[in-house]
Amino acid sequence: MELLSLLIKTVLGFCAVNIYLISLMYMHGPMKVLTVVVGILFVFVLCAVPCRSRESGRLGRMYRGSHLMKIFLADATAEIAGCIYFAVSGKWGLTATVNTVIAFLLLALMFLVSAVRIYTSSVQIGIKWRVLGVIFAFIPVINVIILFKMIKLTDDEYRIECDRLALDRSREQERVCATKYPILMVHGVFFRDVRAFNYWGRIPKALEKNGAKIYYGCQQSADSVAGCAAELKAKIDEIVEKEKCGKVNIIAHSKGGLDSRYAISMLGAGDKVASLTTINTPHRGCQFAEYLLTKVSEGFKNGLADKYNTALKKLGDSAPDFIAAVTDLTASACEEMNKLCEDVQGVYYQSVGSRSVSAMGGRFPLNLSYHLVKYFDGPNDGLVSVESMKWGEKFIFAEPSGKRGITHGDIIDLNRENIKDFDVREFYVKLVSDLKAKGF
Repeated sequence: MELLSLLIKTVLGFCAVNIYLISLMYMHGPMKVLTVVVGILFVFVLCAVPCRSRESGRLGRMYRGSHLMKIFLADATAEIAGCIYFAVSGKWGLTATVNTVIAFLLLALMFLVSAVRIYTSSVQIGIKWRVLGVIFAFIPVINVIILFKMIKLTDDEYRIECDRLALDRSREQERVCATKYPILMVHGVFFRDVRAFNYWGRIPKALEKNGAKIYYGCQQSADSVAGCAAELKAKIDEIVEKEKCGKVNIIAHSKGGLDSRYAISMLGAGDKVASLTTINTPHRGCQFAEYLLTKVSEGFKNGLADKYNTALKKLGDSAPDFIAAVTDLTASACEEMNKLCEDVQGVYYQSVGSRSVSAMGGRFPLNLSYHLVKYFDGPNDGLVSVESMKWGEKFIFAEPSGKRGITHGDIIDLNRENIKDFDVREFYVKLVSDLKAKGF
């Protein structure tokens, strides 16, 4: 039915953009005027009236944009073919010229409306395809390739998101993520928990839809492990006091896992933590970070640190310390920490890991460090080696089929990107539902 509807609208749309030619060839008297008016109105209706979609809101707008873009491409192709025919056959004249101008204006309207809908609603076309779409908008062939790519991305996104919503609705009453204790999500280094751009992408909303209670670490983005751990200890106390829940479940990414372990083992937070799940955390540190710190000059390090610290203050850190944060991620620093921070009895420890398959699989800037980390540390996610990620009673390894892999940012949905064979939101729903099943 969807294909038939698209075909009918495409044919009617082509007739509508050729209203002047049709009116001259087949209509007489007042019917010519009526044909022109009806044709113009139909194009406006085609652009304004929503087509039937499974979901409303953002997804419905995106679907309508993709739908209209397909009609535009088909009608524009037919219009170009018609112009070529009239030019080659020698039948080009005033009528063809006027009709072409009208058709161009109406097709431009269809394109503009569909492009605005896609640009303002799609997540998956990202910055890359938005920029390419603008740059190559008037370059033949390339612009068509880009439009086809955008249509594919938006169609896939619509299908995936609709299926996602249907799945969440089907188990709404089960509240599969309604754990006994609230979830404290702890970010990694050089990021902060901000409202405008959630560090964890679409994951928190997916967990909340399935019954989870979510809090955020909100520790500084760049400080020593001990400094960030002290902030986390205060946050844990605050949550326990507010919720009267006794304990929390911690899910911590990257350096946040080290911060959490230190708070549990060294600062007395263990009696208020039911479980700790670390995500791609460098428990054994990073050899490549140690190499860089020992090879670069003090002047370069201090200059870089000053720039980072200045920027991080503007983002909300009260006393950022770039050097301390990076130093605590080295292999030697983590080795010393592991000697001090013994696992606390009564806290369930588990870890999650992933890896990139190649440097091309990741987004900038993680693809730049992939080969360097591989040289020093082995298979990695762009920053952390797989061996360094392992900690606790259980290690969960996430790796989709194919040549892409899952990077340090992918595993927390940082880029909000749908990855083939890996549903990051469902991965975390399963992770939290397992904690619920264990009584946490």
